[in-house]
Amino acid sequence: MVSPQCASNLVGCKWIFRVKCNSNGSISRYKAHLVAKGFHQRPGLDYTETFSPVVKPTTVRLVLSIAVSNGWKLRQLDVNNAFLQGHLQEDVYMVQPPAFVDKEHPHFICKLRKAIYGLKQAPRAWYHELRSFLIANSFTNSVNDTSLFILKHHGHLLYLLVYVDDIIITSDDEHAVDLLVQNLAKRFSLKDLGSLTYFLGVEIQSHPCGLVLSQHRYIQDLLHRTNMSNSRPVATPLPPGPPPTLAMGKLLLDPSEYRATVGSLQYLSLTRPDVSFAVNKLSQLMHKPTEEHWRLVKRLLRYLSGTSIVSPLLHHQSPAHLHAFSNANWGGNKDDFSSTSAYILYLGQNLVSWPSKKQQTIARSSTEAEYRSVADTASEISWVCSLLNELQYSVKQVPVIYCDNIGATQLSSNPVFHSRMKHVSIDFHFIRERV
Repeated sequence: MVSPQCASNLVGCKWIFRVKCNSNGSISRYKAHLVAKGFHQRPGLDYTETFSPVVKPTTVRLVLSIAVSNGWKLRQLDVNNAFLQGHLQEDVYMVQPPAFVDKEHPHFICKLRKAIYGLKQAPRAWYHELRSFLIANSFTNSVNDTSLFILKHHGHLLYLLVYVDDIIITSDDEHAVDLLVQNLAKRFSLKDLGSLTYFLGVEIQSHPCGLVLSQHRYIQDLLHRTNMSNSRPVATPLPPGPPPTLAMGKLLLDPSEYRATVGSLQYLSLTRPDVSFAVNKLSQLMHKPTEEHWRLVKRLLRYLSGTSIVSPLLHHQSPAHLHAFSNANWGGNKDDFSSTSAYILYLGQNLVSWPSKKQQTIARSSTEAEYRSVADTASEISWVCSLLNELQYSVKQVPVIYCDNIGATQLSSNPVFHSRMKHVSIDFHFIRERV
């Protein structure tokens, strides 16, 4: 503790109490955290950079697919009080914790050497602490995903994925995994959770043909929270007919429930490509939701209630080649007539990537909309190929993109079409080089 005169800025703190649950929903333990009031911090004074990377969902699915195809075991670790491990580079001063005030120096303040929950730079400090340890132990930090670490030792490979305090490890050498866990436990307080069964709200279930990635329990919790558990299921996420618009229906008096529910639905993109388009459309309406929009959200929940067990399967027997299907909904947004791009990317039989997003510029033809979608698909495949190269996983065939628009297909390789497409930004024409 130091004198209050030393502090250029003082940060408050409070106690947070919460209940930790197991993967099956049962109570694991009761926890108490001392949390700093990060909103008291001032940029440039007691913090600078705050960004902390987390592993990309596509990277997780790729690593799981490679592990399943090679028959490698997956192991999960949890770091206890991860944010308390990072050392601070800045001078941060905090008031004494409630109920733990020093009786001899009640007016003194705490100068923090390590991070504490609530500080803006706490996640970044923890990531750098873990990264420094792994780099010192011969790991290589991936260029394509900075939350992926790769160890190549004596002809063996080991992959380590980091999402804040959750860690997945897989390798072709189980002894190397055991040795790494022992070294990590010496440096950090760890909980070895054994075989991977639950990660980021996704249940990992063994199957005779591979691994099933399920969010069944997450869907059930969401349906219970929105009082839709006993709703009648429907066959499609959105009703047939015109797409939703901003002007349809009467504005909701309280849009908080709509926004919270759609925010929860976005998390389903980890395992449910069938709802990506619907969630993308509903997310574009969050700033002005109406009663009709809320009915569409309820319909999507009814669809999920009947398909909660639908889950992607990562196959054991999966060939080592990439292929993707690209499509676009030309002018589908009737508010600004923008288009929506979408693609699904497979590694062999395993589905690894499936975004659906609004195009930033207006397409003047269906060919242009499809062409932009193909360019986005090619960009994703290029990134995946680079990541697979870092993972020492060789793709045995040239990646293929399937597109159902003849104009876009010809435009990708035929420079005669230049005169019609001069308004298209040049960064989309890189697809010709890829072809």
